[in-house]
Amino acid sequence: METLKVGMTHTLEWEVTEKLCTSRGDYKVFSTPSMTLLVEMASQQLAAPHLEPGQGQVGLSVNIRHLAPTPIGKKVRAEVELTGIDRRKLTFKVKVFDDVEQVGEAEHERFVIDVDQYIERLKKKIEA
Repeated sequence: METLKVGMTHTLEWEVTEKLCTSRGDYKVFSTPSMTLLVEMASQQLAAPHLEPGQGQVGLSVNIRHLAPTPIGKKVRAEVELTGIDRRKLTFKVKVFDDVEQVGEAEHERFVIDVDQYIERLKKKIEA
């Protein structure tokens, strides 16, 4: 995690497929839950190569604004920037664009975890 630095950026682009859409009248458009997933995946991809063996990450919060529709078949692009590191808490700002305009923006927090401890806690919950 020592190689993570505030100001690092990453871009993730998806094609808007039917699976990522909701219906608005006769039109299928990129859904807000799909935009949230795009924001999380782009942020996760930025951080992942910088984690130590045995570390993983989980999402803590997403504050998202869906600003404009994107029709099925177009592309959406998340541009993420790491804006804060507080011990193991990572903060990101993300802008989402389609081929025409900015369609979303988000603030996202992720937390770096110890995977073994996480799995043990999960097992206890499953067994309860």
